[in-house]
Amino acid sequence: MTRTVRDCLAEGRPTLSFEFFPPKTAQDERRLWQSIRELESLQPSFVSVTYGAGGTTRDRTIEITERIFADTTLMPVAHLTAVNHSIAELRAIVGRFADAGIVNMLALRGDPPGDPNGEWIKHEQGVSYASDLVRLLRAHGDFCIGVAAFPYKHPRSPSIEADTEMFVAKCRAGADYAITQMFFDADDYLRLRERVVAAGCDIPIIPGIMPVTNMNTIVRSEQLSGAAFPAALGAKFDAVADDPAAVRELGIHEAIRLAQRLVSEGAPGLHFITMNFSKATREVLAEVSLPARV
Repeated sequence: MTRTVRDCLAEGRPTLSFEFFPPKTAQDERRLWQSIRELESLQPSFVSVTYGAGGTTRDRTIEITERIFADTTLMPVAHLTAVNHSIAELRAIVGRFADAGIVNMLALRGDPPGDPNGEWIKHEQGVSYASDLVRLLRAHGDFCIGVAAFPYKHPRSPSIEADTEMFVAKCRAGADYAITQMFFDADDYLRLRERVVAAGCDIPIIPGIMPVTNMNTIVRSEQLSGAAFPAALGAKFDAVADDPAAVRELGIHEAIRLAQRLVSEGAPGLHFITMNFSKATREVLAEVSLPARV
C-alpha cells in the first residue's frame, strides 16, 4: 500500500523532508539530481517539488515529481497551485498524478507571476483559495493533502487573526498537515502553533527551515514571507557580512540551533528548503539529534 505523509506523521517520530525546485538549465538539472541522490541516503520521510511563481514551471514540476516517484526510493509530494489554472486544468493535473501513483499533494493558492507580492487575480474558471483546492482534491480521490502555514502571517492577510481563520478553513476543508514558510526564530513557530490550537485546529504543522548560506538568503526570505528578518539575528549576520565564509558558518550554526529547539519543542518534523543544494542541509542534520527512524 502506498505510504503517505499522514502515515509518516502517525508514527510519532519527527519526519524529515526536503524541498526542491524545477531547474532552468541543463547544469541546474545535473545539480538537482546530484542533490537528490546525496539526500536520498538520509532516508527522508518525503520530498517535495515546487511550482514556479504563477505555475510557470508546472510541466517540469510534474515531470520531476513523476521521475522521483519512479526512479528513486523517495516519496514525493506534488505541489499544486491555483494560479492561472482553470478547474478543468487542475482536475487534469490531479488525474495525471493519480495515474502515476502519486497521492501526496501540497495544495497552495500560489503567488502571482512576476511579483510574489503583487495583486492575486483569480482565473475566471478557477478557484479563489487554497481551501477550495483542498476540497477539489478531496472530491477526486483519497489524497494525503498538505497546506501552507505562515508564522508571520501571509503577506496578503490583513491581520494575524484573519490569517489564522484562513488556515483553519484549510484544515476544515480536509487538510492532513501543514508546512510553514521559512522562518528563523523558533518563537514565531510556537506562537503560530499556539494560536492555531486555540482556534480549534490540531493538525501537525511541520516547520520549514532554510540555512542562511549568504546574505541574499536573508533578502529572499523577506521577499517570500513579507516579514522582516529577526533584528537580533540580522545584526549577527551584518557583523560578518563582508566575510562570505563567516556568513555561511554562522548560518549553519543558527540553523542547527533552530532545528534542535524545534525538535525539543515537539515539532512533528523538519522540512529543509534546499534550493537544490544538499551540502548545507547535510551539515545541519549531522549535528541535530533526531529520534531513530525506520
